[in-house]
Amino acid sequence: MLGTDFRVGSPNWIDLGSPDIDRAFAFYSAVFGWQFVSRGPEAGGYGFLQKDGGTVGALGKTMDEDARSAWMVYFRSDDVRATRDQVVAGGGTVRVEPMDVRGEGWLAQFTDPQGAEFAVWQPGRTTGLERTSEDNTLVWVELHVPDPEAAIAFYRGLFGWRSLEMDAPGMTYRVVSVADGDQEDASFGGVAPLQEGQRDARWVPYFAVADADAVTAAVGANGGQVLMPPADVPDVGRIAWLTDPAGAVFAVLKPNPRQGG
Repeated sequence: MLGTDFRVGSPNWIDLGSPDIDRAFAFYSAVFGWQFVSRGPEAGGYGFLQKDGGTVGALGKTMDEDARSAWMVYFRSDDVRATRDQVVAGGGTVRVEPMDVRGEGWLAQFTDPQGAEFAVWQPGRTTGLERTSEDNTLVWVELHVPDPEAAIAFYRGLFGWRSLEMDAPGMTYRVVSVADGDQEDASFGGVAPLQEGQRDARWVPYFAVADADAVTAAVGANGGQVLMPPADVPDVGRIAWLTDPAGAVFAVLKPNPRQGG
C-alpha cells in the first residue's frame, strides 16, 4: 500500500478542483472529518485538506467554468521538464506546462494517450502527502482505460513502473509498483479495463475507511451519489465508488487485514 517514502512514480499528491470550495469542504468534512487550511487569497483559495494536522490532499477552485470537478493524482518526478518531454514523446499531451510553485516544488499536468488526466510533482520544500494508508487518507490509485497494456507501456516509459497481472471478477487486473524494492510492498495502484457503462478514461483515488457502508451512507446524506454500492472483493476488502455533490469521482476501501505481518 501507499506510504510517504515517495520514490519516482509514486503517487505523492492529490487535489480536488471544485466550482465551490466551501461546499466541497463541507462535504468532505462530513464524510471523512477533514480540516481545511487555506493558503490565502494569493493562492486563489487553494488550501490543504488535513487529518489530525497532517496533509491528506488539497482543494482549489476550478479555473475554467466548463471544467468538470475532479480529483487529480500527482506522481513524483525528479525532473518535471524531462517528464514533460517523455509524455509528449509517448503520445500524451500537456495541459499545464512545468511551473515553479513558490519554492514548494514544480508541477505539470498532462493527459495520457487514452484521455486520462494526471499530474507530476517534483518536490521542493513540500515533498508530498503527510498521511496515507490509514483511515480517511489515500491508500490506492486506479486507472481505468480502454487498453490497459498500452497504458502500462506509456507510464513505464515515464516512471519505470512494474506490473503484475491478477485475476479479478470479470477482468484481468494489473497491479502497478515503482521500479525498485519488493514488488508487493512497492505497489500503490492498479490498471483496469473500462467496464460496462464507463465512457471516460480516468484516475480514481481510493481512500481507506473503517466502515465502507457507513461512509457510503454519509455520502448520500450529504449530497453525493453512489456509483457502485459497497461490495466485497476477494483478498482485497470492501469497496464502493462514489461522487461528491459536484460529481468528482472517488472510491473508498476497507482493506482486508494483511496476513503474516
